[in-house]
Amino acid sequence: MVRNASDPKPARRPELRLPALEPYGGAGLEPDGDYDGLEFRGTDLTGQDGGGARFLDCALASCTLTETRLGHARFLDSVLGSVQGVGTDLAEATLRDVEVTEPRLGGVQLHGAVLERVVVRGGKLDFLNLRTARLRDVVFENCVLVEPDFGGARLERVEFVGCALKGADFTAATLRDVDLRGAEPLEIAGGLDRLSGAVISPGQLMDLAAVFAAALGVKVV
Repeated sequence: MVRNASDPKPARRPELRLPALEPYGGAGLEPDGDYDGLEFRGTDLTGQDGGGARFLDCALASCTLTETRLGHARFLDSVLGSVQGVGTDLAEATLRDVEVTEPRLGGVQLHGAVLERVVVRGGKLDFLNLRTARLRDVVFENCVLVEPDFGGARLERVEFVGCALKGADFTAATLRDVDLRGAEPLEIAGGLDRLSGAVISPGQLMDLAAVFAAALGVKVV
């Protein structure tokens, strides 16, 4: 496809080639644990503490992450497939070269996190907290995002492809090469003044016209 000069720079996607994985046979996560080349399949990690742990070349498949504590954890060259849960704590975690497919998560805490070369494909994320996070080369594809909070976050080369973006808050965020044209619907609840650095379509502009007018204090009669 021919790119226009005005198009944002595309996100770089992760290129994952996982080695043969060993089934995880441990009793549970450990703080600052080191997990290398493991497959967690159908593992219930509810309420467990893996804060500061490192996951390298790992796959989490159909795992339950309700109130799992993973603050400051590092997920590197890993896949999270069909994970589910509520209140997962990933504050200040690092996700680099990661694919997340068909998640069903609510209230995930990713504030202060670093996401680089990450694809989120399919599924639904409710009340995703990405405040003050750093997102570079991140793609949200064919998923539903309900009231995601990007307050104070830095987004660079971030794409929304075939997504429903409902009630997004960009208050105090910084955007660079952010492509919102694939978001349908595109609903902005806050931070309209921070959309410099983003690209939207003419149709989206028409849909947001009333919101822009209200933000500017313009009456349309």
